[in-house]
Amino acid sequence: MFEQAVLSVADPETFNAVKAAVAASFAPGKVADFLKSVERAGFRVREFEDVLRKGLLGAAVAGEYSRLNPSDQGQIREFYLASLEKVAPELRQKFFKLYAYY
Repeated sequence: MFEQAVLSVADPETFNAVKAAVAASFAPGKVADFLKSVERAGFRVREFEDVLRKGLLGAAVAGEYSRLNPSDQGQIREFYLASLEKVAPELRQKFFKLYAYY
């Protein structure tokens, strides 16, 4: 059975702030608005760097993310991608174009 390795975080305070911003965007009451903002911006939901730079996860999040080391950035990116896969199927269907790979 596969177990994901536990990686240490170099800057826990910044890491947790960025992770909290991502989690807030995917919170049940806010995820539809987040997906609408991604749609309006013309991005696909998996384009994490674009979503981040545009400020769709919060105005200060891109700056905080840039202060993280590459390992921590990778963990945040994985958390974001895992979070978008947990979105309710009906919302994923509603925003099908955001999730499409084409």
